Amino acid sequence: MSIALLQRLIWADYRAAVVLTIVLPLVLLIWAAFRKEGAIGRLLNLYWKVSSLLAITVLLLAGAEPWAFAVAVAAHLLILGSLWFWEDINDDLADLPPWRALPLTTRIWRWSLTAFTVAGAAASVASYRCLGGFEASPVCPLWQHPPGRFSQFLGSGLNFLFGAPWTPEGARVTGWFCLVVYAGCFLGWLLWRWPRFGRVAGGF
Repeated sequence: MSIALLQRLIWADYRAAVVLTIVLPLVLLIWAAFRKEGAIGRLLNLYWKVSSLLAITVLLLAGAEPWAFAVAVAAHLLILGSLWFWEDINDDLADLPPWRALPLTTRIWRWSLTAFTVAGAAASVASYRCLGGFEASPVCPLWQHPPGRFSQFLGSGLNFLFGAPWTPEGARVTGWFCLVVYAGCFLGWLLWRWPRFGRVAGGF
């Protein structure tokens, strides 16, 4: 496969990610709040907590951090888990009338994102050589281009608003800091909440 085709596929992947991981869940969250659909609202609130790891991945990639590829695998797998892990939410969603617009759209989004996360995890695993550095393969720098563009856009905004410089190194450091915080929160859930409540989301 040519580098040019791979680059187009990677950009298509990022565009699909924006739609499936940001735009649609945000619309569904607002819609669920307006319609007072508790189960869908809880599913999406949990999704947003878990999917923040994708934003951390983008920061690490923008900072040319090779470990971003391992974080990307974890992000896709955790998002997949957040969609199906909770027994009480699954039961509540199954009880919703399937012909209503909001439950139907939620189901379509849920299955679409499931397929996307499986494919994304596979693509990240296939890029395992990039853990050795972005020079390990001609494909590795291609994954950095979209996050790099985002980082430049973010830097322009910060510079315009606050006069603050933003560099790839700043993106990398910020990504690592956020990853440590995320790992601490996940470890707290793993050691404290999961043993007590299991697969019941409750008010989490």
